[in-house]
Amino acid sequence: IGKEKFHKSQHWGYCNNVAMLVGEDKPGIGGEPLPGQKLKPNYSVFPEEMGNGAPAWVAFDKQVLSFDAYFEEEVPDKNQELYRIRHCKIYFYLEDDTIQVVEPQVKNSGITQGTIVRRHRIPLPPPHEDQFYTIDHFNINIEVILYARRYKVIDCDQFTKNFLRKMGIRLNTPADRPDDPYTKERQEILNSMKPLRPYEHIDTLKQFLEHDGHVLRFFCVWDDPESVFHDPRELVLRYYLSDDTIDIKEIIPVNSGWDVVPLFLRRDKLPKNAPTGLYQPGTITSRTVLNVFGKLVGNRDHYILDNRKIGTVHQEFYRDSDLKIGAVINVWGRKITLCDCDEFTKEYYRTKYGIEHFTPVPYKAPPPPKPEKTFPPYNGFGSEEDSLCSCMGLIPKPPQKDFKKFMEKDRSGMESNILGFVAKLITDSPIDKDRKFIISYFLSDDTISVFEHTAQNTGILGGKFLERGRIKKPGQELFKSEPSEYFKAQNLFVGARVCFHGHNFLLVDADEYTFNYMEKHANEFSVADIDIILKKLKDIAEPRSQEIRQMFAATDPEHTKVIEYGSFRNLIGSMTDGAFSEHEIITIGRYYRVRDEYEMDLHSLLAVAQEQLKKKNFDNFEQLSAVLIYNDREKCGVLPHQICRTVCKSFKLPLADDNLQVLLTMFEDDHKQVEYKKFVDGLNWRDNQIPAFQNIKAPLKNEDGWSRQPPSFPAKGIKYLAFLDDLLGKEE
Repeated sequence: IGKEKFHKSQHWGYCNNVAMLVGEDKPGIGGEPLPGQKLKPNYSVFPEEMGNGAPAWVAFDKQVLSFDAYFEEEVPDKNQELYRIRHCKIYFYLEDDTIQVVEPQVKNSGITQGTIVRRHRIPLPPPHEDQFYTIDHFNINIEVILYARRYKVIDCDQFTKNFLRKMGIRLNTPADRPDDPYTKERQEILNSMKPLRPYEHIDTLKQFLEHDGHVLRFFCVWDDPESVFHDPRELVLRYYLSDDTIDIKEIIPVNSGWDVVPLFLRRDKLPKNAPTGLYQPGTITSRTVLNVFGKLVGNRDHYILDNRKIGTVHQEFYRDSDLKIGAVINVWGRKITLCDCDEFTKEYYRTKYGIEHFTPVPYKAPPPPKPEKTFPPYNGFGSEEDSLCSCMGLIPKPPQKDFKKFMEKDRSGMESNILGFVAKLITDSPIDKDRKFIISYFLSDDTISVFEHTAQNTGILGGKFLERGRIKKPGQELFKSEPSEYFKAQNLFVGARVCFHGHNFLLVDADEYTFNYMEKHANEFSVADIDIILKKLKDIAEPRSQEIRQMFAATDPEHTKVIEYGSFRNLIGSMTDGAFSEHEIITIGRYYRVRDEYEMDLHSLLAVAQEQLKKKNFDNFEQLSAVLIYNDREKCGVLPHQICRTVCKSFKLPLADDNLQVLLTMFEDDHKQVEYKKFVDGLNWRDNQIPAFQNIKAPLKNEDGWSRQPPSFPAKGIKYLAFLDDLLGKEE
């Protein structure tokens, strides 16, 4: 039979004139099958072009069919059993059609259990041993033969059933699971036997695992009758759900004179009838043991477990169901009232017992209102802050300065953080009317200093007029408990009237740094916020829009679209009837001003910028342009001024902030949008290098630098048409 099977499946052939053994699956010439030859499928029993096209090891990864089966094993060398039924699991791995047979381990079976057949492809029984088991060979209530052992498949899991139904396989009815006769007999013997030793299983592990770390917390009070003043003692009761134990901790008030102890009651189960229902040690046990023979048989004891528990003493302990707000519990003779609980405890009782109302029980008087802290009036010695610190504690401490503000607003490079104003005295004296003062406000510590401008042939010495320091606002009481108000930066602006120690000043102008600083921090200075100013002006000008347009047009008879600042100031003053300060009018004029020639020279500015970029070896223009294009979501070629400035700052463009702002303004269109492509091309010193030029000397705003006296209005004119369009809307 072996020879016939061998000749049937294989035959001799020649390869390169060498005789060798080949299989019957080898086709003939041209790949055509030989007469009588049946070719088997090479890869799968399923037709092509089915499924998602992914390989089986990807499509069916970690998908396993599980079948319940058993097989009978003969036992020829024992009289107690003739055969043995062994239950097992058959796993079919879909990714590679491999099969594994595993027998679950049974306690004290005496049989080596575990993997019966390791995972691999199992061939079919003869005469088809050249083929392997596939999914089509499996179903419920059938028999499969794996290596001459017959397995009865009785059932499968839900995933396997669903998969087989999708494959179009009609499932059979599940078969019954037979019991092993010998195992059943042994189990009956074990059930009828009683243990020789007294044993009773008490399982508390489940409760511990479910509620470990879960603690109910109640706030309690105990009215101690032995206390001299009958003060209520505040307690915290904690109930541990893992083992139904209770501990109590006392809250000791500060300076109460009571002894401090770690715990009021150590953690243990709390009996309900203590201390009246106390029992002798050994009376209450978890198990009852009976001595059957006593000392009658050879002084040998024989004990058995009392399953009936006759004479067992039961002691009741407090459980979670006994604890609720308002209940009074007995803690070893002390009556303790539960007054309140925490949120976890409320949620626990709400979920388990359906309790919704947790009204706390008031157990102590409300605390008296905290007396308002009053300070004595200022006595005139030292500063007010120093005198106030002596009232804060027994040990006087010096007043603390705002160090963070000092570090942020201190001088740093070209940023002086000093606001400079030109002021005049408000007086009728002809000598004092022409005196000019420089008022400096230091933002780091809110101090003010005043210097007087030196004028020739006046008989008045210039120089320091007022020492640097904080200045109180006038009209305040000197000796009072409340802190005094001091001049802030918001109180100083062009047109403001201030009184410094009895001297009335009128602020008539400010330097360029002050105007720029206030405009950059417009959220702090309302007189420099163009949006707020235009909104106030719009409410006034809307009813007279046509008249206002005619007034501005009459001021420009030659239609140059530009008017002088003096005329613009007079028109704004007539429109507002003096309601606007001088600083607000200057802010409008600066916003709509016509820039000077030296400011408008784009060629010169780009040459200076390229020179700086070249010295710093900055040539990352392609990436800068790419980031700007990325921020242009609408792909319109323009971006807002602030976005372009932020992108340039992120690239650490080696240009001063003022120069960068001016350059971006030069490339703005009519809608205040920056044409970023032209901007980058203008800065690109490699591709668009601007030849060297003679530096243009801008006219100095003030030759006398120490006095910091600014000019009047540094602009040639005001573009009033843009101002009217923003204020009243574009005219049709």
